[in-house]
Amino acid sequence: MTSFSRRPGGGAALLLALFSGAAAHAQVIGPPDRVSQALAAPLSEAYPADGAGDGVTSAGYNQSRWVEDWSKLRDPAKRRSAIDHLKFIPLDAAGDIYVTLSGELRLRVNETTNPDLKDAQAQRQDIARIVGGADLHIGPHVRVYAELAHAGISGRNIGTPSGYLDNTVIVQQSFADVTAKVAGVKLGVRYGRQTFSDGPNLLLVPRDNNTIFLSYNGFRGWAKARHMRIDMFDFTPTRPGQQGTGDDLNKDTRRFSGISGGLRIPNDWLGGSKLYLDPFYWRLRNTAAVWGATTAHEVREFYGLHLWGDAGPVNLDWTVNYQGGHYDNRPIAAWEVLMAQSYRLGRNHSAPRVGFHADYATGGGAYGTGKLKTALAPLGNNIYYSYQLYATPTNLIAIAPNFSFQPASNLRVSLEYQFSWRETVHDAVYRANGTAFAGTQNAAGRKIAETARAQAVWTVSPHVSVTGRYEHLHAGPALTNAGFKSSDFFAGWISFRF
Repeated sequence: MTSFSRRPGGGAALLLALFSGAAAHAQVIGPPDRVSQALAAPLSEAYPADGAGDGVTSAGYNQSRWVEDWSKLRDPAKRRSAIDHLKFIPLDAAGDIYVTLSGELRLRVNETTNPDLKDAQAQRQDIARIVGGADLHIGPHVRVYAELAHAGISGRNIGTPSGYLDNTVIVQQSFADVTAKVAGVKLGVRYGRQTFSDGPNLLLVPRDNNTIFLSYNGFRGWAKARHMRIDMFDFTPTRPGQQGTGDDLNKDTRRFSGISGGLRIPNDWLGGSKLYLDPFYWRLRNTAAVWGATTAHEVREFYGLHLWGDAGPVNLDWTVNYQGGHYDNRPIAAWEVLMAQSYRLGRNHSAPRVGFHADYATGGGAYGTGKLKTALAPLGNNIYYSYQLYATPTNLIAIAPNFSFQPASNLRVSLEYQFSWRETVHDAVYRANGTAFAGTQNAAGRKIAETARAQAVWTVSPHVSVTGRYEHLHAGPALTNAGFKSSDFFAGWISFRF
Protein backbone atom coordinates (compact mmCIF):
# COMPACT_ATOMS: atom_id res chain seq x y z
CA MET A 1 0.00 0.00 0.00
CA THR A 2 1.29 3.46 -0.90
CA SER A 3 1.74 5.95 1.91
CA PHE A 4 0.78 9.46 0.86
CA SER A 5 2.38 11.30 3.77
CA ARG A 6 5.80 10.88 5.28
CA ARG A 7 4.90 12.90 8.35
CA PRO A 8 1.14 12.86 9.09
CA GLY A 9 0.65 15.64 11.62
CA GLY A 10 -2.17 16.77 13.84
CA GLY A 11 -3.16 19.45 11.33
CA ALA A 12 -3.58 16.82 8.62
CA ALA A 13 -5.72 14.68 10.90
CA LEU A 14 -7.95 17.67 11.65
CA LEU A 15 -8.42 18.41 7.96
CA LEU A 16 -9.09 14.75 7.17
CA ALA A 17 -11.83 14.79 9.76
CA LEU A 18 -13.40 17.77 8.00
CA PHE A 19 -13.36 15.88 4.69
CA SER A 20 -14.74 12.67 6.10
CA GLY A 21 -17.70 14.49 7.58
CA ALA A 22 -18.46 16.29 4.33
CA ALA A 23 -17.90 13.29 2.09
CA ALA A 24 -20.35 11.17 4.01
CA HIS A 25 -23.20 13.12 2.40
CA ALA A 26 -21.52 14.50 -0.72
CA GLN A 27 -22.09 13.78 -4.31
CA VAL A 28 -18.90 12.38 -5.22
CA ILE A 29 -15.85 17.82 -7.52
CA GLY A 30 -13.32 18.99 -9.40
CA PRO A 31 -14.21 20.86 -12.51
CA PRO A 32 -11.23 20.89 -14.82
CA ASP A 33 -8.85 23.46 -13.38
CA ARG A 34 -7.72 25.67 -16.27
CA VAL A 35 -4.58 26.62 -14.41
CA SER A 36 -3.43 23.00 -14.60
CA GLN A 37 -4.22 22.62 -18.30
CA ALA A 38 -1.39 22.25 -20.78
CA LEU A 39 -2.96 24.44 -23.44
CA ALA A 40 -3.65 28.15 -23.24
CA ALA A 41 -7.40 28.18 -23.81
CA PRO A 42 -9.03 30.83 -21.63
CA LEU A 43 -12.80 30.86 -22.03
CA SER A 44 -14.05 34.39 -21.53
CA GLU A 45 -17.70 34.32 -20.60
CA ALA A 46 -18.46 37.69 -19.02
CA TYR A 47 -16.96 40.96 -17.89
CA PRO A 48 -16.09 42.01 -15.29
CA ALA A 49 -16.45 38.58 -13.64
CA ASP A 50 -13.73 36.86 -15.68
CA GLY A 51 -11.82 40.08 -16.20
CA ALA A 52 -11.58 40.96 -12.54
CA GLY A 53 -8.07 39.64 -11.96
CA ASP A 54 -8.96 36.68 -9.74
CA GLY A 55 -8.69 33.80 -12.20
CA VAL A 56 -11.50 31.86 -13.86
CA THR A 57 -14.49 30.50 -11.96
CA SER A 58 -16.01 27.32 -13.42
CA ALA A 59 -19.19 25.66 -12.14
CA GLY A 60 -19.01 27.95 -9.12
CA TYR A 61 -15.46 26.92 -8.16
CA ASN A 62 -12.18 28.83 -8.40
CA GLN A 63 -8.58 27.94 -7.64
CA SER A 64 -8.64 30.76 -5.05
CA ARG A 65 -11.66 29.67 -3.05
CA TRP A 66 -12.42 33.10 -1.62
CA VAL A 67 -13.40 34.26 -5.12
CA GLU A 68 -16.48 32.02 -5.05
CA ASP A 69 -19.85 33.65 -4.32
CA TRP A 70 -22.37 31.36 -2.63
CA SER A 71 -24.73 34.10 -1.45
CA LYS A 72 -27.45 32.67 -3.70
CA LEU A 73 -27.84 29.96 -1.05
CA ARG A 74 -29.09 32.57 1.42
CA ASP A 75 -32.55 31.21 0.57
CA PRO A 76 -32.88 27.95 2.60
CA ALA A 77 -35.01 26.43 -0.17
CA LYS A 78 -31.98 26.51 -2.49
CA ARG A 79 -29.80 24.46 -0.12
CA ARG A 80 -30.69 21.04 -1.45
CA SER A 81 -27.62 18.97 -0.55
CA ALA A 82 -25.27 18.56 2.39
CA ILE A 83 -22.62 20.50 0.49
CA ASP A 84 -25.06 23.36 -0.10
CA HIS A 85 -25.46 23.65 3.66
CA LEU A 86 -21.66 23.93 4.05
CA LYS A 87 -21.51 26.72 1.49
CA PHE A 88 -23.87 29.01 3.43
CA ILE A 89 -24.03 28.72 7.21
CA PRO A 90 -26.03 31.69 8.57
CA LEU A 91 -24.93 33.11 11.92
CA ASP A 92 -27.79 35.59 12.33
CA ALA A 93 -31.49 35.53 11.58
CA ALA A 94 -31.23 37.70 8.46
CA GLY A 95 -28.32 35.74 6.99
CA ASP A 96 -26.18 38.87 6.71
CA ILE A 97 -23.46 37.19 8.74
CA TYR A 98 -22.54 33.79 7.36
CA VAL A 99 -19.69 31.33 6.86
CA THR A 100 -18.77 29.40 3.72
CA LEU A 101 -16.67 26.26 4.20
CA SER A 102 -14.50 24.86 1.41
CA GLY A 103 -12.10 21.97 1.03
CA GLU A 104 -10.05 19.88 -1.33
CA LEU A 105 -8.48 16.44 -1.28
CA ARG A 106 -6.10 15.58 -4.14
CA LEU A 107 -4.22 12.28 -4.41
CA ARG A 108 -1.56 12.22 -7.11
CA VAL A 109 1.26 10.01 -8.46
CA ASN A 110 4.14 11.28 -10.66
CA GLU A 111 6.70 9.07 -12.43
CA THR A 112 9.74 10.68 -14.12
CA THR A 113 12.47 8.87 -16.02
CA ASN A 114 15.97 10.39 -16.01
CA PRO A 115 15.03 12.94 -13.33
CA ASP A 116 16.77 16.30 -13.81
CA LEU A 117 17.49 15.00 -17.34
CA LYS A 118 20.35 12.91 -15.95
CA ASP A 119 20.97 9.21 -16.56
CA ALA A 120 19.46 7.97 -13.27
CA GLN A 121 16.86 5.66 -11.79
CA ALA A 122 13.28 6.86 -12.26
CA GLN A 123 11.65 9.03 -9.64
CA ARG A 124 8.18 8.30 -8.26
CA GLN A 125 6.30 10.85 -6.16
CA ASP A 126 3.17 9.88 -4.23
CA ILE A 127 1.57 13.16 -3.27
CA ALA A 128 -1.41 14.24 -1.17
CA ARG A 129 -3.00 17.67 -0.84
CA ILE A 130 -5.57 18.42 1.88
CA VAL A 131 -7.04 21.91 2.17
CA GLY A 132 -9.77 23.34 4.39
CA GLY A 133 -11.00 26.93 4.31
CA ALA A 134 -13.55 29.14 6.06
CA ASP A 135 -14.91 32.39 4.60
CA LEU A 136 -16.67 34.62 7.16
CA HIS A 137 -18.86 37.42 5.77
CA ILE A 138 -19.86 40.12 8.27
CA GLY A 139 -22.49 42.09 6.45
CA PRO A 140 -21.95 43.26 2.85
CA HIS A 141 -18.65 45.08 3.46
CA VAL A 142 -16.38 43.01 5.73
CA ARG A 143 -14.93 39.55 5.15
CA VAL A 144 -12.31 37.37 6.90
CA TYR A 145 -10.85 34.31 5.17
CA ALA A 146 -8.58 31.56 6.54
CA GLU A 147 -7.25 28.39 4.91
CA LEU A 148 -5.12 25.51 6.21
CA ALA A 149 -3.30 23.08 3.92
CA HIS A 150 -1.31 19.85 4.28
CA ALA A 151 1.16 18.43 1.75
CA GLY A 152 2.36 14.84 2.04
CA ILE A 153 4.89 13.08 -0.18
CA SER A 154 6.59 9.71 -0.34
CA GLY A 155 7.97 7.55 -3.14
CA ARG A 156 11.33 6.73 -4.70
CA ASN A 157 14.29 9.03 -5.34
CA ILE A 158 12.34 12.06 -4.17
CA GLY A 159 15.40 13.82 -2.76
CA THR A 160 14.63 16.57 -0.25
CA PRO A 161 11.21 18.02 -1.11
CA SER A 162 10.58 21.69 -0.42
CA GLY A 163 7.83 23.09 1.76
CA TYR A 164 5.63 23.31 -1.33
CA LEU A 165 5.58 19.50 -1.58
CA ASP A 166 6.08 18.34 2.00
CA ASN A 167 4.34 20.28 4.75
CA THR A 168 2.71 19.05 7.95
CA VAL A 169 0.33 22.01 8.02
CA ILE A 170 0.52 25.59 6.77
CA VAL A 171 -1.69 28.64 7.00
CA GLN A 172 -1.98 28.90 3.24
CA GLN A 173 -4.15 32.02 3.40
CA SER A 174 -5.34 34.35 6.15
CA PHE A 175 -6.64 37.84 5.37
CA ALA A 176 -9.36 40.41 5.95
CA ASP A 177 -10.88 42.77 3.41
CA VAL A 178 -13.27 45.69 3.38
CA THR A 179 -15.34 46.65 0.33
CA ALA A 180 -17.75 49.42 -0.59
CA LYS A 181 -19.53 50.81 -3.64
CA VAL A 182 -19.17 54.53 -4.35
CA ALA A 183 -20.80 56.18 -7.37
CA GLY A 184 -21.10 52.85 -9.13
CA VAL A 185 -17.45 51.91 -8.53
CA LYS A 186 -16.62 48.86 -6.41
CA LEU A 187 -13.76 49.64 -4.04
CA GLY A 188 -11.84 47.18 -1.88
CA VAL A 189 -8.77 46.78 0.26
CA ARG A 190 -7.28 43.54 1.59
CA TYR A 191 -4.45 42.79 3.99
CA GLY A 192 -2.86 39.50 4.99
CA ARG A 193 -1.67 36.26 3.38
CA GLN A 194 -3.41 35.59 0.08
CA THR A 195 -3.15 34.02 -3.36
CA PHE A 196 -2.88 36.44 -6.26
CA SER A 197 -3.39 35.94 -9.98
CA ASP A 198 -4.01 39.36 -11.52
CA GLY A 199 -1.82 38.92 -14.57
CA PRO A 200 -1.12 36.63 -17.54
CA ASN A 201 -1.14 32.94 -16.66
CA LEU A 202 2.47 32.55 -17.81
CA LEU A 203 3.71 35.33 -15.52
CA LEU A 204 1.58 35.18 -12.38
CA VAL A 205 -0.49 32.32 -10.95
CA PRO A 206 -0.79 30.39 -7.63
CA ARG A 207 0.63 27.28 -9.39
CA ASP A 208 -1.82 24.43 -8.98
CA ASN A 209 0.93 21.99 -10.00
CA ASN A 210 2.46 22.59 -6.57
CA THR A 211 0.86 20.92 -3.60
CA ILE A 212 0.97 24.14 -1.56
CA PHE A 213 -0.02 27.24 -3.50
CA LEU A 214 2.19 30.28 -3.92
CA SER A 215 0.87 32.92 -1.54
CA TYR A 216 1.85 36.45 -0.63
CA ASN A 217 1.78 38.68 2.42
CA GLY A 218 0.78 42.29 2.26
CA PHE A 219 -1.68 44.72 0.77
CA ARG A 220 -4.01 44.66 -2.21
CA GLY A 221 -6.46 47.39 -3.23
CA TRP A 222 -8.81 47.65 -6.19
CA ALA A 223 -11.43 49.74 -7.94
CA LYS A 224 -13.81 48.15 -10.47
CA ALA A 225 -16.23 50.01 -12.72
CA ARG A 226 -18.48 48.57 -15.42
CA HIS A 227 -15.87 48.32 -18.17
CA MET A 228 -12.55 49.03 -16.48
CA ARG A 229 -10.65 48.32 -13.30
CA ILE A 230 -7.38 48.97 -11.50
CA ASP A 231 -5.54 46.74 -9.01
CA MET A 232 -2.64 47.83 -6.77
CA PHE A 233 -0.52 45.55 -4.60
CA ASP A 234 2.61 45.31 -2.48
CA PHE A 235 3.60 41.79 -1.43
CA THR A 236 6.36 39.63 -0.04
CA PRO A 237 6.08 35.96 -1.10
CA THR A 238 5.56 33.33 1.59
CA ARG A 239 8.45 30.95 2.14
CA PRO A 240 6.85 27.79 3.59
CA GLY A 241 8.55 25.81 6.32
CA GLN A 242 7.68 22.16 6.78
CA GLN A 243 6.98 21.45 10.45
CA GLY A 244 3.85 23.47 11.26
CA THR A 245 2.25 26.89 11.21
CA GLY A 246 5.07 28.58 13.14
CA ASP A 247 7.94 28.18 10.66
CA ASP A 248 6.51 29.87 7.57
CA LEU A 249 8.27 33.12 6.73
CA ASN A 250 6.21 36.12 5.68
CA LYS A 251 9.21 37.46 3.79
CA ASP A 252 11.88 35.94 1.60
CA THR A 253 14.49 37.71 -0.51
CA ARG A 254 11.83 39.11 -2.85
CA ARG A 255 9.32 41.94 -2.76
CA PHE A 256 6.68 42.15 -5.48
CA SER A 257 4.56 45.26 -6.09
CA GLY A 258 2.79 46.98 -8.92
CA ILE A 259 -0.36 48.09 -10.69
CA SER A 260 -2.52 46.02 -13.03
CA GLY A 261 -5.40 47.42 -15.03
CA GLY A 262 -8.25 46.13 -17.12
CA LEU A 263 -10.23 47.61 -20.00
CA ARG A 264 -13.04 45.99 -21.93
CA ILE A 265 -12.68 46.46 -25.68
CA PRO A 266 -15.99 47.42 -27.36
CA ASN A 267 -18.05 44.39 -28.37
CA ASP A 268 -18.54 45.56 -31.95
CA TRP A 269 -14.84 45.34 -32.74
CA LEU A 270 -13.84 42.51 -35.09
CA GLY A 271 -17.49 41.84 -35.88
CA GLY A 272 -18.40 40.95 -32.31
CA SER A 273 -15.96 40.01 -29.58
CA LYS A 274 -15.31 39.71 -25.87
CA LEU A 275 -11.78 41.03 -25.57
CA TYR A 276 -9.97 42.60 -22.64
CA LEU A 277 -6.78 44.66 -22.58
CA ASP A 278 -4.88 44.55 -19.30
CA PRO A 279 -1.88 46.89 -18.99
CA PHE A 280 0.48 46.29 -16.07
CA TYR A 281 3.54 47.70 -14.37
CA TRP A 282 5.26 45.47 -11.82
CA ARG A 283 8.41 45.75 -9.76
CA LEU A 284 10.24 42.69 -8.42
CA ARG A 285 13.08 43.26 -5.96
CA ASN A 286 15.32 40.33 -5.08
CA THR A 287 18.28 40.64 -2.73
CA ALA A 288 19.66 37.25 -3.80
CA ALA A 289 19.03 36.92 -7.54
CA VAL A 290 21.30 34.41 -9.30
CA TRP A 291 22.49 34.79 -12.88
CA GLY A 292 25.51 32.82 -14.02
CA ALA A 293 27.93 32.44 -11.12
CA THR A 294 26.84 35.65 -9.38
CA THR A 295 24.34 36.24 -6.58
CA ALA A 296 23.43 39.92 -6.30
CA HIS A 297 20.67 42.44 -5.72
CA GLU A 298 18.21 42.82 -8.59
CA VAL A 299 15.42 45.30 -9.22
CA ARG A 300 13.41 44.23 -12.26
CA GLU A 301 10.57 46.29 -13.71
CA PHE A 302 7.90 44.85 -16.00
CA TYR A 303 6.05 47.08 -18.50
CA GLY A 304 3.41 44.98 -20.21
CA LEU A 305 0.14 44.57 -22.09
CA HIS A 306 -2.10 41.50 -21.92
CA LEU A 307 -4.82 41.07 -24.58
CA TRP A 308 -7.13 38.12 -24.10
CA GLY A 309 -10.62 36.84 -24.80
CA ASP A 310 -12.81 35.62 -27.65
CA ALA A 311 -13.47 37.02 -31.10
CA GLY A 312 -16.10 34.69 -32.53
CA PRO A 313 -14.57 31.20 -32.78
CA VAL A 314 -11.06 32.54 -32.15
CA ASN A 315 -9.68 32.55 -28.64
CA LEU A 316 -6.47 34.42 -27.91
CA ASP A 317 -4.14 35.18 -25.03
CA TRP A 318 -1.30 37.55 -25.97
CA THR A 319 1.24 39.18 -23.69
CA VAL A 320 4.14 41.47 -24.50
CA ASN A 321 6.37 42.94 -21.82
CA TYR A 322 9.62 44.83 -21.63
CA GLN A 323 11.80 44.28 -18.56
CA GLY A 324 14.15 46.98 -17.29
CA GLY A 325 15.92 47.77 -14.03
CA HIS A 326 19.33 46.73 -12.79
CA TYR A 327 21.22 43.68 -11.51
CA ASP A 328 24.53 43.98 -9.67
CA ASN A 329 24.83 47.56 -10.99
CA ARG A 330 24.26 46.31 -14.54
CA PRO A 331 21.27 47.49 -16.62
CA ILE A 332 18.52 45.00 -17.52
CA ALA A 333 16.98 45.08 -21.02
CA ALA A 334 14.82 42.03 -21.80
CA TRP A 335 11.68 41.19 -23.78
CA GLU A 336 8.96 38.54 -23.70
CA VAL A 337 6.30 38.00 -26.36
CA LEU A 338 3.85 35.22 -25.44
CA MET A 339 1.12 34.42 -27.96
CA ALA A 340 -1.46 31.64 -27.65
CA GLN A 341 -4.47 31.27 -29.94
CA SER A 342 -6.99 28.63 -30.88
CA TYR A 343 -9.93 28.21 -33.26
CA ARG A 344 -13.17 26.50 -32.30
CA LEU A 345 -14.27 23.97 -34.94
CA GLY A 346 -18.00 24.34 -34.34
CA ARG A 347 -20.60 26.52 -32.69
CA ASN A 348 -20.76 24.78 -29.33
CA HIS A 349 -18.24 25.76 -26.65
CA SER A 350 -17.40 22.07 -26.24
CA ALA A 351 -16.43 21.76 -29.91
CA PRO A 352 -12.84 20.75 -30.76
CA ARG A 353 -10.19 23.47 -30.86
CA VAL A 354 -7.06 23.67 -32.96
CA GLY A 355 -4.37 26.21 -32.23
CA PHE A 356 -0.78 26.94 -31.35
CA HIS A 357 1.32 29.07 -29.06
CA ALA A 358 4.44 30.93 -30.12
CA ASP A 359 6.68 32.44 -27.46
CA TYR A 360 9.86 34.52 -27.45
CA ALA A 361 11.97 35.37 -24.39
CA THR A 362 15.38 36.97 -24.64
CA GLY A 363 18.58 35.70 -23.08
CA GLY A 364 22.19 36.83 -22.79
CA GLY A 365 24.54 38.49 -20.36
CA ALA A 366 24.07 36.07 -17.45
CA TYR A 367 27.66 34.81 -17.78
CA GLY A 368 29.27 38.05 -18.83
CA THR A 369 29.31 41.74 -18.10
CA GLY A 370 27.37 44.69 -19.36
CA LYS A 371 23.67 44.60 -20.16
CA LEU A 372 21.62 41.67 -18.77
CA LYS A 373 19.15 40.46 -21.39
CA THR A 374 17.72 37.41 -19.63
CA ALA A 375 13.91 37.63 -19.52
CA LEU A 376 12.08 36.41 -16.44
CA ALA A 377 8.56 35.07 -15.79
CA PRO A 378 8.42 35.93 -12.09
CA LEU A 379 5.71 33.67 -10.68
CA GLY A 380 4.08 31.99 -13.66
CA ASN A 381 2.68 28.66 -14.82
CA ASN A 382 5.71 26.72 -16.07
CA ILE A 383 3.90 23.44 -16.78
CA TYR A 384 2.79 25.28 -19.92
CA TYR A 385 6.27 24.54 -21.33
CA SER A 386 7.10 21.31 -19.51
CA TYR A 387 5.08 19.11 -17.18
CA GLN A 388 8.46 18.11 -15.75
CA LEU A 389 9.31 21.79 -15.06
CA TYR A 390 12.33 21.64 -17.36
CA ALA A 391 11.64 24.88 -19.25
CA THR A 392 10.74 28.49 -18.62
CA PRO A 393 10.44 31.66 -20.76
CA THR A 394 14.05 32.70 -20.30
CA ASN A 395 16.34 32.52 -23.36
CA LEU A 396 13.60 30.62 -25.14
CA ILE A 397 11.86 30.42 -28.50
CA ALA A 398 8.96 27.95 -28.52
CA ILE A 399 6.33 26.98 -31.07
CA ALA A 400 3.67 24.41 -30.18
CA PRO A 401 0.67 23.36 -32.30
CA ASN A 402 -2.11 21.84 -30.22
CA PHE A 403 -5.51 20.21 -30.45
CA SER A 404 -8.19 19.68 -27.82
CA PHE A 405 -11.47 17.81 -28.10
CA GLN A 406 -14.19 16.09 -26.09
CA PRO A 407 -14.73 12.43 -27.00
CA ALA A 408 -17.46 12.42 -24.34
CA SER A 409 -19.44 15.20 -22.70
CA ASN A 410 -17.46 14.98 -19.45
CA LEU A 411 -14.03 14.13 -20.92
CA ARG A 412 -11.60 16.69 -22.33
CA VAL A 413 -8.39 15.66 -24.12
CA SER A 414 -5.53 18.02 -25.02
CA LEU A 415 -2.61 17.16 -27.31
CA GLU A 416 0.43 19.30 -28.05
CA TYR A 417 3.84 19.08 -29.71
CA GLN A 418 6.40 21.76 -28.85
CA PHE A 419 9.65 22.79 -30.54
CA SER A 420 12.06 24.77 -28.35
CA TRP A 421 15.26 26.65 -29.14
CA ARG A 422 17.58 29.05 -27.33
CA GLU A 423 17.20 32.70 -28.28
CA THR A 424 20.98 32.99 -28.02
CA VAL A 425 23.56 30.20 -27.85
CA HIS A 426 25.71 32.41 -25.61
CA ASP A 427 23.46 31.76 -22.62
CA ALA A 428 22.23 28.67 -20.79
CA VAL A 429 19.05 26.61 -20.98
CA TYR A 430 16.90 27.43 -17.95
CA ARG A 431 14.61 25.35 -15.74
CA ALA A 432 11.24 26.42 -14.35
CA ASN A 433 12.80 27.62 -11.09
CA GLY A 434 15.06 29.99 -13.03
CA THR A 435 18.30 28.06 -12.53
CA ALA A 436 20.45 27.04 -15.47
CA PHE A 437 21.17 23.50 -16.62
CA ALA A 438 24.82 23.39 -15.62
CA GLY A 439 27.24 23.63 -18.53
CA THR A 440 24.66 24.46 -21.20
CA GLN A 441 26.04 28.00 -21.41
CA ASN A 442 29.20 26.46 -22.91
CA ALA A 443 27.50 23.80 -25.07
CA ALA A 444 26.99 24.15 -28.80
CA GLY A 445 23.55 23.88 -30.36
CA ARG A 446 20.49 26.12 -30.48
CA LYS A 447 17.77 23.46 -30.34
CA ILE A 448 16.71 22.64 -26.76
CA ALA A 449 14.11 19.91 -27.24
CA GLU A 450 11.01 18.57 -28.89
CA THR A 451 8.26 17.87 -26.39
CA ALA A 452 5.11 15.79 -26.94
CA ARG A 453 2.40 16.00 -24.30
CA ALA A 454 -1.11 14.77 -23.72
CA GLN A 455 -3.63 15.38 -20.98
CA ALA A 456 -7.11 14.02 -20.30
CA VAL A 457 -9.52 15.39 -17.68
CA TRP A 458 -12.58 13.34 -16.77
CA THR A 459 -15.15 15.36 -14.84
CA VAL A 460 -16.92 12.63 -12.90
CA SER A 461 -19.30 15.07 -11.19
CA PRO A 462 -19.34 18.74 -10.18
CA HIS A 463 -17.11 17.72 -7.28
CA VAL A 464 -14.79 15.00 -8.57
CA SER A 465 -12.32 14.97 -11.46
CA VAL A 466 -9.68 12.53 -12.63
CA THR A 467 -6.66 13.75 -14.61
CA GLY A 468 -4.05 11.82 -16.59
CA ARG A 469 -0.95 13.44 -18.02
CA TYR A 470 1.98 12.24 -20.18
CA GLU A 471 5.01 14.02 -21.62
CA HIS A 472 8.04 12.93 -23.61
CA LEU A 473 10.91 15.40 -23.76
CA HIS A 474 13.37 14.56 -26.52
CA ALA A 475 16.53 16.46 -25.65
CA GLY A 476 18.21 18.47 -28.39
CA PRO A 477 21.87 19.46 -28.85
CA ALA A 478 21.69 22.40 -26.42
CA LEU A 479 21.06 19.81 -23.69
CA THR A 480 22.77 16.64 -24.96
CA ASN A 481 26.05 18.45 -25.68
CA ALA A 482 26.16 19.28 -21.97
CA GLY A 483 25.46 15.68 -20.92
CA PHE A 484 21.67 15.84 -20.40
CA LYS A 485 19.22 13.14 -21.49
CA SER A 486 15.68 12.71 -22.76
CA SER A 487 12.91 11.98 -20.27
CA ASP A 488 9.36 10.68 -19.91
CA PHE A 489 6.79 11.91 -17.38
CA PHE A 490 3.58 10.24 -16.27
CA ALA A 491 1.09 11.64 -13.77
CA GLY A 492 -2.40 10.79 -12.58
CA TRP A 493 -4.56 12.22 -9.83
CA ILE A 494 -8.05 12.39 -8.47
CA SER A 495 -9.44 15.60 -6.95
CA PHE A 496 -12.41 16.02 -4.65
CA ARG A 497 -13.49 19.60 -3.99
CA PHE A 498 -16.47 21.06 -2.17
